[in-house]
Amino acid sequence: MPTDITLQKAEQKRWALAQADEEKVKYLSGIVGIHEVLARLLILRGVESFDDARLFFRPSLEHLHDPFEMKDMRLAVKRLEKALEREEKILVYGDYDVDGTTAVALVYSFLKDFYPDRIDYYIPDRYVEGYGISVQGIEYAAHNGYSLIIALDCGIRAHDKVAFASSKGIDFIICDHHLPEATLPKAVAVLDPKRFDCFYPYKELSGCGIGFKLIQAFALENSIPNEVVYQYLDLVAVSTACDIVPITGENRVLAHYGLKLLNESPRKGLGYLIERAGVANRKLSISDLVFYIGPRINAAGRMDHGRNAVNLLISDTDEQADLNASNLHNHNDDRKQVDKDITQEALEMIQADAQRLQRKSTVLFQPHWSKGVIGIVASRLIETYYRPTIVLTESNGYLSGSARSVSGFNIHDAIQACSDLLIQFGGHKYAAGLTLPKENYEAFVQKFEEVVAATILPECLVPEISIDSELDICDITPKFYRILKQFAPFGPSNMRPVFITKACRLVGSPRLIGTNHMRITVSQDGKQVCQAIAFGMAHWIEQLLALTEQDTFDICYCLEENEWQGNVSLQMNIKDIRLGQSSSSR
Repeated sequence: MPTDITLQKAEQKRWALAQADEEKVKYLSGIVGIHEVLARLLILRGVESFDDARLFFRPSLEHLHDPFEMKDMRLAVKRLEKALEREEKILVYGDYDVDGTTAVALVYSFLKDFYPDRIDYYIPDRYVEGYGISVQGIEYAAHNGYSLIIALDCGIRAHDKVAFASSKGIDFIICDHHLPEATLPKAVAVLDPKRFDCFYPYKELSGCGIGFKLIQAFALENSIPNEVVYQYLDLVAVSTACDIVPITGENRVLAHYGLKLLNESPRKGLGYLIERAGVANRKLSISDLVFYIGPRINAAGRMDHGRNAVNLLISDTDEQADLNASNLHNHNDDRKQVDKDITQEALEMIQADAQRLQRKSTVLFQPHWSKGVIGIVASRLIETYYRPTIVLTESNGYLSGSARSVSGFNIHDAIQACSDLLIQFGGHKYAAGLTLPKENYEAFVQKFEEVVAATILPECLVPEISIDSELDICDITPKFYRILKQFAPFGPSNMRPVFITKACRLVGSPRLIGTNHMRITVSQDGKQVCQAIAFGMAHWIEQLLALTEQDTFDICYCLEENEWQGNVSLQMNIKDIRLGQSSSSR
């Protein structure tokens, strides 16, 4: 277990209260007719007018952008039409994670409905081929007579692979959402809203979202009804949630209707996976997709092969779907055990080394660690030691690693500063991957620590809770919560709002729930009371019991509904507690 010092440090949190233009808040509150706290939440999310609010609260499929506004979309559709007319063999190629496999399932299923005999899909092996377009994948396509590859969620930097395919008579349509380099691969079409010359109005689609725009464009050009395209929105919702893209603009529309489909009539494979995950009897949210569905889909590529995830998503019969869902569920159980074992071993390595304990970064390596879970392990380590973290294992004679960062620190830039010791690296501000020669390990550990120590701000080493607004207990009403629920679907750039209520007093005594949770009742100025649950915070019971009647404390929390024996009530889900001045100074 971590030392007491480590636990004390991990429990410290910064409270960051967002600032909004209060004149705009009052204006919006008046014209929309809502509580100022709700108006403040809207302003913080870029909603500043009545029309903005209408679009936010009433997402419509009519608000989806014209797919032909995306650069190269007409070229992509024309090349696809040409392939169908000439009866060419088409290979749908995608990454092994949730975004890649949902994208492949979407495009493959759409095309297979009217072009069943000359289309297949390909997912690279994580352990043999690695991420993205592989030489093996192109050789497979060439050997089997495929002349068109549709690459999804990858390919934007695959210059040499696309050139290699071209030498073998294979064309590429690239559908990617990652940041491109200054030059693009010489594909027939490159669909990526982030390319500098693309003026598509929304830049944050997932890889599966780009695939959706491709089939939407093809359907428009070929008079295929919208309903045929919209049946794949459940896949888009899963990818949007699990690839952690912003739930704003077009993504908000796609997620809203995708969740609706998932809750009312999901495809067979997802339906059975939802059952296996134990969330079939509730209304699914973005968080449910992230924590219950995504890990099971990802487990295919982590523990076996990503192709198994596509097999699930395209299952035609109940028997196929049930069997495939069981396989992925079992793989996820195996993944959790491997993840747990490696995390424990990694924590013990840190705790046994006084020098490691004092560092501003964590870099760990063991040759036997599973490449499929080291990214998860890096995130787990940050829960205890809140600092930039890299976990490495051995793969194909090199060290291969996953990096995860903390709020406010760009780990990609820190890795780039060590690029002279690396073979390759890539990623973004908070997550990255890297490969280096074994003999460079010690030098890399030292240089990475030097870079982090010299550039990271002290506050970045303390976990931050982002708080949207202050809220008085008397304003927590059923009407307030009814409107708050309409802010969903929640996700990046529209997270579930976190509130702060100050000068609270305890009503009655705190109760222990289970072994590590706490339930309390709080009031403010002796007025209305509110029930609260605090998961994993039983250690606060002793301190709260020591308070006098004059002592107060502040809490930050999310609001939620609590259902118990058929009764539904509002409760606070507490994220952190701060004792007031009189109690904390004793």
